Amino acid sequence: MQTFKELFVWQKSISLVKEVYLATGHMPKDERFGLVSQMKRSSVSIPSNIAEGYKRRTRGEYIHFLGIADASAAELETQIIISSELYNEVDFDRSTALLSEVQRMLFVMIRKLVNQ
Repeated sequence: MQTFKELFVWQKSISLVKEVYLATGHMPKDERFGLVSQMKRSSVSIPSNIAEGYKRRTRGEYIHFLGIADASAAELETQIIISSELYNEVDFDRSTALLSEVQRMLFVMIRKLVNQ
């Protein structure tokens, strides 16, 4: 692969960011600086760290940044759970499905890179 943009996990995580932005747009305005801000930041962190890791010079650095992306995914998962319980009128189903896919892909990538 020539660029991180060819990575399917990066592409899926970009879709996840878009979905999070759409879903959080339906949350109350008083959450703008709370959960909404946190969810946007953690979602953007996922593809950002995948890209940064891809551009690093060593496999160890790549694994490190994929781990950060995975941790951001866990953070987002927690925030979606909280938001779903507080604001059940907001549909997080698509975000949750994309997040699960991204988390599975990251797990497999990290495991393969560690075992090389």
